Amino acid sequence: MQNKKGVAILGSTGSIGTQALDVLRANPEHFDLQILTANGNAELLIEQAIEFKPNAVVIVDESKYEAVKNALWSHDIQVYAGADSLEQVVTYNEVDIVLTALVGYAGLKPTLAAIDAGKHIALANKETLVVAGELVTKLAQEKGVNIYPVDSEHSAIFQCLVGEFHNPIEKIYLTASGGPFRGMKREQLMHVTKEAALKHPNWEMGAKITIDSASMMNKGLEVIEAKWLFGLKNDQIDVIVHPQSIVHSLVQFQDGSMKAQMGLPDMKLPIQFALTYPDRLPTDFPRFNFLNYPTLSFEQPDRETFSNLNLAYKAMELGGTAACALNGANEVAVQAFLDGKIGFLEIAEINETTMLNVENVNLPELKDYININDTARAFASELVNQIAK
Repeated sequence: MQNKKGVAILGSTGSIGTQALDVLRANPEHFDLQILTANGNAELLIEQAIEFKPNAVVIVDESKYEAVKNALWSHDIQVYAGADSLEQVVTYNEVDIVLTALVGYAGLKPTLAAIDAGKHIALANKETLVVAGELVTKLAQEKGVNIYPVDSEHSAIFQCLVGEFHNPIEKIYLTASGGPFRGMKREQLMHVTKEAALKHPNWEMGAKITIDSASMMNKGLEVIEAKWLFGLKNDQIDVIVHPQSIVHSLVQFQDGSMKAQMGLPDMKLPIQFALTYPDRLPTDFPRFNFLNYPTLSFEQPDRETFSNLNLAYKAMELGGTAACALNGANEVAVQAFLDGKIGFLEIAEINETTMLNVENVNLPELKDYININDTARAFASELVNQIAK
């Protein structure tokens, strides 16, 4: 890498954001941090800003604006507030690449604004492609913008394709750990607690994505994301459960050869690869030792018990705004589960009922995605209220 890359991190106080800052901290000669944003964690945002001295910060929660502004006024850092500010700061001339690490639907508009401004994207927000994959990928092609995947599975596929872009993909396999409830049946899942669902066996992630992993919705969203990232048909994407999380995903080519990307479960590696591609910078990350993993196992996912995975394939089959509706419903349902309003199995039930009952717009524009997202959330919220009574 020759020149320093100007980096904007959307969601710097979350799990991906804090790990991205670890990457930047270890490679100061390669990166120039320009933008930090947080939803409501003002204290950590202030701490990060004082350390890294970015051009600007955004606190989405406007009630925290004065506190952030007062803390940073002497550090020559611009402070903005509100969700709309996210769309403005990503267009700064000094920004070369935008790491979108926001949670859920909130990542869509700032990612589109960054692409429209010609910024490359390191995408950790899978919902952006789930909600509006056709719109996002079309705009990226028009603007000549690269979207580098940060999800470990999609990074693995991307790494397997380096040097193979001219060779057609026959199939990809996204690996799944199976989450904390692997092997359980529906009867066992009827009364599982939030605390149990938040105990992921291999990865440290935020609450929303951890619950999605437990329900297999995360893998379903990744299937939809892969379709758009790699230009695949529905039947070219398969899911295999791999409890050790060492093989992060695989590509099968038309000659039958397969490539896999392997390593210890550590999100800093795919974050760094997305920010430095095509280079690989040296790291001090722990190294994989085969002797510590004498057996790597693989099994079929239980799609009957964890029906969210099937819903994702159904959303791709329906096309249009079906995946947008599914994502909106899931965000509402997961939050309701975390709030103790519904049971674990009711997440998938709310998702299915919403997706099949909300209007599906066949050739959507941005306004349609926004409308369907709002409609799906309202519909799902009403279902939650009925269950919670």
